[in-house]
Amino acid sequence: MANVRDLKKDINYVLGDIIEAVYLWEYTNKDKDAKKGEAIIDEAIETFDLLIAKVNDRKVVNKKSHFKAISNELETKGKALIEKINALG
Repeated sequence: MANVRDLKKDINYVLGDIIEAVYLWEYTNKDKDAKKGEAIIDEAIETFDLLIAKVNDRKVVNKKSHFKAISNELETKGKALIEKINALG
C-alpha cells in the first residue's frame, strides 16, 4: 500500500466501475427488472461510504494493518458485488 490517497483512489475506481457495469447492464437489458440493479448500486454506495469512513478514521493505532484490512475488505466486497452483477444475467 503506497499511501492513503492511492487507497482512496482504488476504492473510488473499483466501486465506480461496478456502478458503471450495472448501468451498462440496465441499458442493454431494458426488458429486465431494474430494481435488482438499483439494489446493487445502493450497496456499492454504502460500501464506498463505509470504506472511506474507515480510511479517514484518525484513532487507529496500527495504520499499516488497518489500511491492509480495508484493502482486503474492498477486494472481498468488490468481488461479491461483481458476482451479483453476473447473476443478473
